[in-house]
Amino acid sequence: MHNTYLNTINGQLVGAEQCFESFNPATGEVVGTAPISSRAQVSEAIAAARAAQRGWAARPDSERKALMMQVAQVIKDNAPYLSEWITREQGKPLGGVGPDQVPGARFELWGCEVWTQVSASLDLPMEIAFEDETRRDEIHRKPYGVVAAIAPWNWPLMIAIWQIIPSIRAGNTVVLKPSEYTTIGTLELIRLISAVLPKGVVNTVSGPGEVGSWLVGDPGIDKIMFTGSGPTGRKIAEAAARNMVPATMELGGNDAAIVLPDAVPQSIAMGLFWGAFLNMGQTCACAKRLYVHESIFDQTVEALKNIAQSVPMGNGMEAGTVMGPIQNKMQFDKVVALVESARQAGATIVCGGQPQGGPGYFYPLTLVTGLEDGARLVDEEQFGPVLPIIKYRNVDDAVASANRLDAGLGASVWSSDLEEARRVADRIEAGTVWINQHGMVHPMVPFGGIKGSGYGVEFGIDGLKSVTQPRVISIKK
Repeated sequence: MHNTYLNTINGQLVGAEQCFESFNPATGEVVGTAPISSRAQVSEAIAAARAAQRGWAARPDSERKALMMQVAQVIKDNAPYLSEWITREQGKPLGGVGPDQVPGARFELWGCEVWTQVSASLDLPMEIAFEDETRRDEIHRKPYGVVAAIAPWNWPLMIAIWQIIPSIRAGNTVVLKPSEYTTIGTLELIRLISAVLPKGVVNTVSGPGEVGSWLVGDPGIDKIMFTGSGPTGRKIAEAAARNMVPATMELGGNDAAIVLPDAVPQSIAMGLFWGAFLNMGQTCACAKRLYVHESIFDQTVEALKNIAQSVPMGNGMEAGTVMGPIQNKMQFDKVVALVESARQAGATIVCGGQPQGGPGYFYPLTLVTGLEDGARLVDEEQFGPVLPIIKYRNVDDAVASANRLDAGLGASVWSSDLEEARRVADRIEAGTVWINQHGMVHPMVPFGGIKGSGYGVEFGIDGLKSVTQPRVISIKK
């Protein structure tokens, strides 16, 4: 018999008539069950958030900031418990939090704590847009009201925090729907942080995609925060348009990394490796296509191969594990199919390339060469532990390759010449272009995609502004 974990609605733990099972992707074992929220419960959660919002927004800013810091403390105090839930449900190893530690579940909880603290520290003071002897125009930032947040399965707690904390910091209230693949850890996070917040400020509903559709389509929602796939994002954007609701959409990426001819392969290999394979490549802003100049191509491939073959893979609960499984069967099957399509196209599988077998969705770190633009593994976001490495001759061609797809989340340029790297970076169409690093988001730096990777930004002042609406007060003198 497995435990059933409950939603939080209006400060109360709430079950449902039906439940679904959550599985450990490393073992296939059931780790617990979670409720399938009914449509009535979705409406109840939105009503609770609505009832709480006015009083929450009316609190002095200093009070909300102090409560955010209490939330950060709750996250810190419960990090060991919540980290284990991430590993059991998502698969990433426990790891550690320091720069020399494996970036796994403990790192994710540390991120939850830090992002909460940073959001608590930010202010949005009144701004004067214009003033002369005849008039004064002030911009005040006001909350939207009730925010619907849809969290993904790859960083299930940290991305939920990215959505929730700025929203409530600004005076909104939230209804969160976790991914059906990683529900329990997220429900437990909200149960714990709700204890220090007024009832109704943060609520959850859980279940399949249908529950998320009910949530984002409800006329009681004032703002949508979504992180997930492009196809789902388009459906949510349609629902938002019907109700004239603003949305922040962080969708998939197919990030290109370009290695310039003056780069030193041995020096950049570790940065490239983690840029591509963080969280088994299951990160929106991982490098998914690597373009390397022909003059250093072989050395770069060899350096990456040496790292990939040295990394221990296994159950994330076991000490020494650096890489875990792919999180779910659908994603596993996609990775298998994309590698097979590359093999059929005559590509070279440098290392990996075959499922590990046995229980769990384990797939070895895989490097693939001999492909060109147009190949499925290059053009489709693999979202897994596979990296196509493409040889180029001319930097202009590499930039054109980077820009040719609809994705525009992140990209990177690797070079010993920072000025040249900046010139190349300026030509790449992406929300963020990193130089000599990849995927290194920061809680003070705005992050978001362009083109098919979404719109709107999170983090820092710009992220906080995105969960508020400007209110102009214009005074005649």
